[in-house]
Amino acid sequence: MTENKVKQQFGLFFQLVKRHLLVFFRNKIRMFFTLMVPFIIFVIYILFLRDLELNSVSSVLTQMSEKYSNAEIKQLADNAVFMKKVETLVDSWMLSGIIAISTITVSLQTNTMIVSDRETGVNKDFASSPISGRLLIGSYFVFNLIVTVMICFLFMLVCYIYLACMNEFSLTFVDFLAMTGILAFSSIVSVLLTIVICSFVSRDATMASITTIFSTAIGFLIGAYMPMAMLPDFARNLCVFIPGTFSCSLLRYSFMATPLADLTAYTNEVLQIAHGGELINELSISFGYNVEFFGMSLQPWAQALGQVIFIAVLIVMNVLSGKNIIKIVGVMGKKLKPNKKVK
Repeated sequence: MTENKVKQQFGLFFQLVKRHLLVFFRNKIRMFFTLMVPFIIFVIYILFLRDLELNSVSSVLTQMSEKYSNAEIKQLADNAVFMKKVETLVDSWMLSGIIAISTITVSLQTNTMIVSDRETGVNKDFASSPISGRLLIGSYFVFNLIVTVMICFLFMLVCYIYLACMNEFSLTFVDFLAMTGILAFSSIVSVLLTIVICSFVSRDATMASITTIFSTAIGFLIGAYMPMAMLPDFARNLCVFIPGTFSCSLLRYSFMATPLADLTAYTNEVLQIAHGGELINELSISFGYNVEFFGMSLQPWAQALGQVIFIAVLIVMNVLSGKNIIKIVGVMGKKLKPNKKVK
């Protein structure tokens, strides 16, 4: 391929990405609902789920107090400093889970434009132009990745503001860098996954139904709404094979590292509660980020490796299913004979 040909292909690629972004942001309704996905879950957590999660801490304190016959543990529920650190831990646990869900739901919602292009026959125009199929698929991927990272990063900043307003912000600069990197990495996995899903959909109505069902179920499947320890063994083993599980766990590992260290130090060094180590361990399990693979607890490096494996598998699946994205579909979903220029 000559140098001019390469420059032409790059120019076409960036023009396609620019076109997708302009169409997305000009559609105010689509943009609004895409933005609202993580914020709706966030509001539901604040209004309904937060108190339930905090009440579960009181249950843990009562159980630990009875188990070790130590009244001091139960009295921790009346310790304002201890409970504030617990609230920080609980909020960090839930917010990181919502961010993990958002990488998937935002990406899935963004993909409605791909389906819309197919249903309305816009890809007929692409097929009649000197644009290769690989170039078109790549432009959709980059467009989706940009939108997903941008919205999820914006939501992560909202989470930081919320923690600061609640006087719970204890994250370090290293935590921030780790979470930003994991967010970008998780977004790549999510975009690859959702593009595979939408490659088999050619109608907006079908995509809307899939988005609703998938967005509702995925929070439970990746352990965002409840700790993995609460699930039966077969469910925990199954969740390991779902893209997004490691994203949720790694985000929690970074989000909760400092709050958990602060709670541990206060319990063991300041209060010097007997069996404080066991108490922290129990709280870590209740609001933990551990992922087990057939009885083995996976360390963060193993989870990161799992993400890399997911990316490799999903790339292969995208290559195999990519022809569905460039398949020419006329108005009302009627399939047409592909143009020979689509490769």
